[in-house]
Amino acid sequence: MLILALGLLAVASPLFAGRWPAGLLLRRWRWPLLIWGALAAQIVIIEFDALENLAPVVHVLTYVAAIAFLWLNRDVAGALVVGAGAFSNGLTIALNGGVLPAREAAVEAAGIDRGADFANSAVVSDPVLPWLGDVFAWPEPLPLSNTFSVGDVLIIVGVVIAAWSGSRRIGAATAQDEDATGAASGHEEGGPARSRTP
Repeated sequence: MLILALGLLAVASPLFAGRWPAGLLLRRWRWPLLIWGALAAQIVIIEFDALENLAPVVHVLTYVAAIAFLWLNRDVAGALVVGAGAFSNGLTIALNGGVLPAREAAVEAAGIDRGADFANSAVVSDPVLPWLGDVFAWPEPLPLSNTFSVGDVLIIVGVVIAAWSGSRRIGAATAQDEDATGAASGHEEGGPARSRTP
């Protein structure tokens, strides 16, 4: 939930400067179902502990779908930074049996108590690429205390870049709005000027 909350805050960040993320909200994304499907699948396996033995495989596949979506939309500023973060997390998860390895001290600092349910991040023995796992902690008693990785940081930075690129001042007219207003004014004034005979 921590990364999701930070991602939403990153998207909304231009609002604090009197701007709005027009580039993100008005864009026609290619294959948007890929990212929505990946998010939905992560919620199902993590929050609802569904799919049981298939959860690790589905977890890896959600990153494959997310990376495919970001590659298809790589012309968006920040997309490749988000993609680098997703690739870092996805590769590390794939090499560690479907789980992102976490540093034990970070888990303790965040006050995470894992039960028998599927954990997308956990302390594992002999982790592969441990420095790319959840090595940082957003500690207790801060809200949404959790662990996070280098990949997560890249994802949030990329979302900030995407949100600010193409952002517009709130209340500022777009070029299309100005063209439409100009055309309407021309019609109201009688349309284009007619030539007069001497």
